[in-house]
Amino acid sequence: MLIFPIFVSDMKRIVLFCITLLALLSCSRPATQDGIQTGDLVFIALPAGYHLYNKDYVASPDKPDSFEDLIIHTAIADVDKEGIWVIDATLAHGVDRHPLDTMLKDFALKEGHSCSYIVMRLANDKDVNRYVANAKKHLGKSYNLNFTPCDTALYCTELVRDSYVDRKGRPLFEEGPMDFRDREGNMPDYWTWLFGLLGKEVPQGVVGTLPQTMIHDPQLRRADCPLSQQN
Repeated sequence: MLIFPIFVSDMKRIVLFCITLLALLSCSRPATQDGIQTGDLVFIALPAGYHLYNKDYVASPDKPDSFEDLIIHTAIADVDKEGIWVIDATLAHGVDRHPLDTMLKDFALKEGHSCSYIVMRLANDKDVNRYVANAKKHLGKSYNLNFTPCDTALYCTELVRDSYVDRKGRPLFEEGPMDFRDREGNMPDYWTWLFGLLGKEVPQGVVGTLPQTMIHDPQLRRADCPLSQQN
């Protein structure tokens, strides 16, 4: 006659254990309204047809967050109880950690138009905290204007490559000859403009990493984390 009461009691303990376990798992990585997680990579794209030199603007015929847009930047997400931060390398800040909103404002386009923000996540993300810790070791370095190996300066995807390394020190993202051209084989105005500001030619073919290549790496998958310019 005592079997049933004991069974009910045991079931309650099991249910409570499962609830506690789920709660602990959900707290193992900070959650945010946008769903971004520590270690995610945020890729920034100029909309297709956006002109840097005048007021003309041609909307992309594809989805606003299409991979067909020109991918120009990559940042590392770092989420804690205070909010969403990014670690990236830019001309404006060098290698720096700042709130996500700072990056969104830095990349605001003229006339109120917005870049596209595409969040990618490693399929195997068990070591993301270590990768982000690696990235923080580079804080304070300057921006790598030459896009060539340098101990004291990094560009955006170079920071990712040097931070996302396995436990044997091997980079997850491989280098290769950089190709800045678009699908039609033309050099986008953005790269000509950027390197022109630096007084340099586009380093076409130089060994390195590029956002528009990294975003297609098979180790990454799309994360459903819509972002928009915060005003």
